[in-house]
Amino acid sequence: MSLRGMIVKGDGATPVEMVPGVLRRTLGRGEEMLLVEFTLEAGSEVPTHRHPHAQVGYVVRGRMRLTVGDETHDLKAGDSYYIPGDVAHAGTVSEDSLVVDVFCPPREDYLEG
Repeated sequence: MSLRGMIVKGDGATPVEMVPGVLRRTLGRGEEMLLVEFTLEAGSEVPTHRHPHAQVGYVVRGRMRLTVGDETHDLKAGDSYYIPGDVAHAGTVSEDSLVVDVFCPPREDYLEG
């Protein structure tokens, strides 16, 4: 990566199936953050998990139910969220969705693929 930045062409970002119906594509990244696109099929689930990275996301299209800690929220296109590091969270997708997340610091496990 150059000191001037980085360009990732959309067709160069390899999709990775994380769980059935959930694909991620790692897009832009820097030393302090990582941009990831998630394509989620209706009926898919992101199981409860946690990681040390702070996460902020935006629902581009679709609908999903997001549980962060002990709070559950129904989200639709145009909604956004923030998940602090080390807080358990999970999602259930009610209609085909596209979500964009930023992780800080970058998730090393998302840099491959």
